[in-house]
Amino acid sequence: MTIRVHMDKICFGIINKVNQVIFVDKRVLRKYDGKKQGWLKDTKKFLVLLVVVFLVFQLFVGFSSVKGDSMEPTLQSGNLVLYNRMSRHYQRGDVVSVRVPAGEYYVKRVIAIAGDTVELEDGAVYVNGEKLDEPYAVGETREEQGAVAYPYTLEENQVFVLGDNREVSMDSRAFGAVSERQIKGKLLYYAGKFFIRKVK
Repeated sequence: MTIRVHMDKICFGIINKVNQVIFVDKRVLRKYDGKKQGWLKDTKKFLVLLVVVFLVFQLFVGFSSVKGDSMEPTLQSGNLVLYNRMSRHYQRGDVVSVRVPAGEYYVKRVIAIAGDTVELEDGAVYVNGEKLDEPYAVGETREEQGAVAYPYTLEENQVFVLGDNREVSMDSRAFGAVSERQIKGKLLYYAGKFFIRKVK
């Protein structure tokens, strides 16, 4: 009888310990599962954010860098530029990222738009017979021999682009007007090592 009672106590103790272990394991598992769920939620949020950022930069804005000195003094080589992909109508004075016939992308300034007539005389630019006031430009604006015949009239959806550093820039004087479809976007801001400024 004493042995049975003692064995019952031992069994009861073992069962109690097992239940305690199971209870602890359940708590650990619930805690682990909670952490796992939290990690999955964070991962989903991060992936959604990546998709949103990707779509924004594919549809609305883009980044590019300035190469060379053809846009000095406005932009320097190495400047990072932010442009608006949604722009579809361009005005004289807009600075744009444009794909040139050679297949490269250049940063240039729109000088004339569809219907305008461009002439170059005595190192200055005339649009529709009026001399342009160009405080952003440096150097004389000379025509490239035999490349474009002046006066030059732009057709529908065409723009005439020039670099601000006129004596070194490769632009519409060399390859003629470009289609608006060749323009990636209008520049909004540019950045150097220690500054961010609006493009003017």
